[in-house]
Amino acid sequence: MTSAETQLLVLHAGRTDYARCWSLQRSLLERRLAGVLPDLLLLTEHDHVYTIGAAGGEDHLLWRRDQRAERGVAVVRTDRGGDITYHGPGQLVAYPIIDLHGFYLDLHRYLRDLEETVLRTIRRFGIRGERLPGYTGVWVAGEKICAIGVRSRRWVTMHGLALNVNTDLSFYGGIIPCGIFERGVTSMREVLGQPADLREVGASLAEEFARVFGVSMAPAGDRDVSEFTREAVCPCP
Repeated sequence: MTSAETQLLVLHAGRTDYARCWSLQRSLLERRLAGVLPDLLLLTEHDHVYTIGAAGGEDHLLWRRDQRAERGVAVVRTDRGGDITYHGPGQLVAYPIIDLHGFYLDLHRYLRDLEETVLRTIRRFGIRGERLPGYTGVWVAGEKICAIGVRSRRWVTMHGLALNVNTDLSFYGGIIPCGIFERGVTSMREVLGQPADLREVGASLAEEFARVFGVSMAPAGDRDVSEFTREAVCPCP
């Protein structure tokens, strides 16, 4: 782990279009590789979209084009690991852009630390999560509450995790999430029986990420995300 003197910049991007935010991630990764930016954590909430990872295909996409159009769901093929998943309003998405040279050169350990971050976060809201052998992600009573899919370039990470907070779970009916037939999905709202404050969950996740990775947080404050990239590709609220 790094020293607690190492700072993690926390950026809040608000609600974003997936493709534009993916472009932002790539720009931030390039600047992290060049040493222009410190390690950072990008927090966002996406418009409705199904993303298909490097290991996925359209065989797990169930809704037809017209059904997706009716519900306003885009489809994007992306370069993260994993199969197909859903992103949408009410879901907290976290994209760490960090250089693992400052931590450890082990992607499997990195995945476990992302899981640990989520486990600690939902525990703060009274939810007991778990890992399931053979699967990546976080589960509650056998149902998936958080999907994880990452990619790295020269050990700098991108993509990350999607935690269902107040997510409309009906959108998962259009896919076989992560290609897993035998298990369902859930959300914090479903487990708690009431909505959770998305910003509060985001703040908690950033704090737990900093603890798990042994760094201190340096919030970006009111600065626009576009300050940290060459062009404004991802709007802030």
